[in-house]
Amino acid sequence: MTDSAARGSADVAAVARDLAEFEAMLSRPRVEPDVVSAYGEHPDQVVDFYAPRGGREGVPLVVVVHGGAWRAPYDRSHLTPFAGFLAGRGFAVANVEYRRGSADEALGAAAEAGGSEPVAGRWPETFDDIAAVMDALPALVADALPQADPRRIVVTGHSAGGHLALWAAARHVLPVGSPWRLDAPPLLRGVVAIAPIADFTSAVELAVCGGAVVQLLGGELELKARRDNADPSVLLPTGIATAIVHGREDIVVPQAVAEAYVDAAAKAGEMVGITLLEDVGHYPPVDPGADACAVVAEELAQLAY
Repeated sequence: MTDSAARGSADVAAVARDLAEFEAMLSRPRVEPDVVSAYGEHPDQVVDFYAPRGGREGVPLVVVVHGGAWRAPYDRSHLTPFAGFLAGRGFAVANVEYRRGSADEALGAAAEAGGSEPVAGRWPETFDDIAAVMDALPALVADALPQADPRRIVVTGHSAGGHLALWAAARHVLPVGSPWRLDAPPLLRGVVAIAPIADFTSAVELAVCGGAVVQLLGGELELKARRDNADPSVLLPTGIATAIVHGREDIVVPQAVAEAYVDAAAKAGEMVGITLLEDVGHYPPVDPGADACAVVAEELAQLAY
């Protein structure tokens, strides 16, 4: 077999593996929340709350932010099994929804980015929603999940949600004048970013999710101007404990994207832990049927407790 043929065979195998892992994740039964709360008037401005199983009090709260390339067809429903899994591990859980792009919005940005899928994200609404829900959480949790300890909050997110989790923890280092900037660091125990789109430069170079980063920021013309308000690798150091979990076989968000963020953090004087999982692709870390999911739960526990 020639080198090119071997590479082609490997690529086919990688795609087949990715599809199998994706279908396995989606095959898990949906887990219904205990409480659904709104943090705004838009239908997407809601949070699903899961009470910790076992009747414990004063438990950590895990805020879950779903991925799906910030695109409308992918909502929080595919992470309800993950949220239920974490609740079964004794966490209180908030599974966040937010406004994403859609097929009939910002079509010019999609065409410019060469994409054929629904547009990724809305500017500024996607960021408005993450800021709003994080600000509203203390009051929402007090009402919906009195078992949760608001002093022990950890944010986690998968893929595009990993980006938003990192961003939520970095609002205090946003540029002065940003509408989302906080005057002080958010009261978080830490962040566990799962296969995150954490570095926009490398994500654009690798065309992650079909040019989703360019679409999120509104197109090529807006990319440079808006990056300082949106790219986690620019918003460093945060001073908030951060861990990354990434599969070595991930072909959706290659590990190089996470490693670029870790490198940027090191240059900024901050240490970010990264756990690279062997023989694991993009989806197993949020699939309760996969061993990788337990690794994520352990990382969350390490920060929460």
